[in-house]
Amino acid sequence: MSDDLFSVRDRVTLVSGGSRGIGRAIAAGFAARGAKVVICGRDADSLAATAKEISTAEATVTPIVCDVADNKAIDQLVAETVKLHGRIDTLINVAGVNRRKKCEEFTPEDYDFILDINLRGSFFLAQAVGKHMLARGQGNQINVASLNTDRPLKGVLAYALSKAGVGSMTRGMAVEWGPSGVRVNAIAPGFILTDLTNKLWSLPHMQAWNEQNCPMGRLGVPDDMLGTALFLASDASRFMTGQTLYVDGGVTAGVCWPIEL
Repeated sequence: MSDDLFSVRDRVTLVSGGSRGIGRAIAAGFAARGAKVVICGRDADSLAATAKEISTAEATVTPIVCDVADNKAIDQLVAETVKLHGRIDTLINVAGVNRRKKCEEFTPEDYDFILDINLRGSFFLAQAVGKHMLARGQGNQINVASLNTDRPLKGVLAYALSKAGVGSMTRGMAVEWGPSGVRVNAIAPGFILTDLTNKLWSLPHMQAWNEQNCPMGRLGVPDDMLGTALFLASDASRFMTGQTLYVDGGVTAGVCWPIEL
């Protein structure tokens, strides 16, 4: 059965951080369902390769190089996307970086690197696309938050700060832009196995910890985010804005303490 309520067909969808991990999985899933997808990232070669690999017979994915820490690059990205497709229906704000260090060891360079991409870049990309959406009186934005948005993990404090900001940004933009027909929500992934986390989750003690603390007993994969992204981008969520949906296998649902039942 086909249900247009959940359809993203022909919707112009811009995905930042679209060449790998969660961004790639969402971009591929939208393209497979007939969306007009533009992906951006900092590396031209990986973007081009990804666009070629995830394009379909009916949906060609367009790669555009953009470092979201650069406001001029953001403006050019939005202008090129609008020139190509005439509009932007959905922004999926995925681009993000991380560095693991003790709080006292973070340098100003570390801090700026993480915050400039994860928070500053997300804000100004959302703002640039938002201006276009506000002028049209419609649009939809999906930010990628984190478990760290309101539950900081040790060793990634700068990242946690950035994702806390993304959570506040999501709510604030939803409040300001809702009356003009623009919705803003967020997805907060749990522990997801990607190219960037393979090394961490290959450690036996980390695997054991996750099995004990995730009610679903496994790590997530990027494709686990797709269904929620499709829901938030479609008319199925047309009365939802300002929300952060945790897609985490139940990690934030409660404490899995070690007692026998």
